[in-house]
Amino acid sequence: MASLEYLGMLPFLLLIALAGIQLGIVAYCGSQAATAARTAARTAGEAGQYGGPAAGRAAGRAAVSGWVKPAIDYPREDPGSITASATVRVPSVLPGVHLFKPIHRDATMPKEDTP
Repeated sequence: MASLEYLGMLPFLLLIALAGIQLGIVAYCGSQAATAARTAARTAGEAGQYGGPAAGRAAGRAAVSGWVKPAIDYPREDPGSITASATVRVPSVLPGVHLFKPIHRDATMPKEDTP
């Protein structure tokens, strides 16, 4: 009798486990988006051949896990600082069900003065 009750509760337990895994993926994507934005802004603010927006995009993508694939752009550039924005699409544990919007993080870093 107890095994039948357990089998009846199993779908609910699996659904709760999938929800926990999905929330963990959302938190991880948020962390990765922040890392990509911070790294892109820091690298784009460097002077010389290793800095600039293109190098920042490459560094931001290289700083995160390969499956995350952030989209990086630079919405604002002041004389003394540069802002990088990273957007990460949250994958779903259930194929075809996308409950979460893409995660967007910004980071602003000072520019280097000397090349």
